[in-house]
Amino acid sequence: MDKSVSARAKTGVEGLDDILSGGLSRRRVFLLEGAPGTGKTTIALQFLQQGALLGETCLYITLSETEEELRDSALSHGMEIDSNIAIFELVPPESLLNADQQQSLLYSSDLELGETTKMIFEAFDKLQPSRVVLDSLSEIRLLAQSSLRYRRQILALKHFFARTGATVLLLDDMTSDSLDKTVHSVVHGVIHLEQLAPSYGSERRRLRITKYRGQAFRGGYHDFTIKTGGVSVFPRLRALEHRTEFERSTLTSGIVELDTLLGGGIERGSSTLLIGPAGTGKSLFALQFVDATVKRGEKAALFIFDEELGLLFARTKALGFDLEGYQRDGLIHIEQLDAAELSPGEFAQRVRDRVASFNAKTVVIDSINGYQASMPEENALILHMHELLQYLNRQGANTFVTVAQHGLVGDMKSPVDVTYLADTVVLLRYFEALGKVRRAISVIKKRTGKHEETIREFKIGRGGLSLGEPLSGFHGVLRGVPTFVGENRPLLKSGEEQSDPK
Repeated sequence: MDKSVSARAKTGVEGLDDILSGGLSRRRVFLLEGAPGTGKTTIALQFLQQGALLGETCLYITLSETEEELRDSALSHGMEIDSNIAIFELVPPESLLNADQQQSLLYSSDLELGETTKMIFEAFDKLQPSRVVLDSLSEIRLLAQSSLRYRRQILALKHFFARTGATVLLLDDMTSDSLDKTVHSVVHGVIHLEQLAPSYGSERRRLRITKYRGQAFRGGYHDFTIKTGGVSVFPRLRALEHRTEFERSTLTSGIVELDTLLGGGIERGSSTLLIGPAGTGKSLFALQFVDATVKRGEKAALFIFDEELGLLFARTKALGFDLEGYQRDGLIHIEQLDAAELSPGEFAQRVRDRVASFNAKTVVIDSINGYQASMPEENALILHMHELLQYLNRQGANTFVTVAQHGLVGDMKSPVDVTYLADTVVLLRYFEALGKVRRAISVIKKRTGKHEETIREFKIGRGGLSLGEPLSGFHGVLRGVPTFVGENRPLLKSGEEQSDPK
């Protein structure tokens, strides 16, 4: 086993060990800080639970919660505190709780802090644990009453634990003095937890490693959630760390006219942006490639923000795509996402898991509008999308992303400009001709080769998509108000159509 890994105490928290480059350095003291409710106790319990599974003796010293509360908290996550985990509930001596026996000439805090420290040392010496959690430093800070005395106390604890060889996790709820950085300079590493409350939706939690002596770690903020079972951390995605070898080839859609428009098809390991106003058929074009993926014997993953799955299954089946059947046969993974309950980091992790475990070769994100809604108070959408698309490209997956523009015809705007991120940009438009509203498609950009520079009309019917010949007799089709400039080829004949709400 690699020595650098064996010297780490795994935290038992999914994703956190990855951020910490394997876990916490053994025989060192670490600080886990955050406001009440950010998940400190849950992470601490998982840390001790992991040690117990490895046969290590563990000790939880609590100054703020009772043993009964801790056991109930563990049971709520399905964790049973076994004989390898001892809970020491530290309470002041009974004499210190009696007002009649409080000292008048000698400050009672001197007695309380001394007694508290003594009981901590006695509990440790009795058990000799490998892992220790001390919850919480706020109580010790209050007993110390001065910054100098508090620092001396923390140094005393650190030196004591250093001699014993235990890996120690100090918890701090930051309620007494959030600006006091005394412990930061003393401990070996600091894990900072935050809880954010957006104007709508559930709370968002994130963590950051602010210090780790002598060890590289994954910097920046990382989203995490607390669910039944404990804390799950979603490491920030870095596409540069993930590269696979695959054969680049051209993949077709199954529609000759569409493949011709695309210059033969889409190159494997590339991203395609489908952009246009609502109802033009963006989702349907993505599903056309999903259908072609399944018929090639490969798998696809769809992440739907904007539509209820029952409605999606019903309307696409009428258009010739049996998504429900594909899902039942294990050919596609389709997931409906709630933007109000999902953080960007969790979404990226879900996509990564599907590509890795399901071996999805086509990924559909429908739509960027919904993805943007999952981060209403964050300004890093472009960076999130850049890393995610680069990651998928490096895995040899084809990604199709839809963006709904504001407006129907004329001057339309996108909620966010991600056209420069995609390898191929397909533009869908409404236009009026001969007294009818029609749809047009064109390829604006393709990095991986040549494409047709024409504009084609398309229709959505019960057989799915059908494309016509290039519209050579009109000018201004993409603006939605075309002008007849010469003899044109016939438009697609009207037939039985089914409107596409996407």
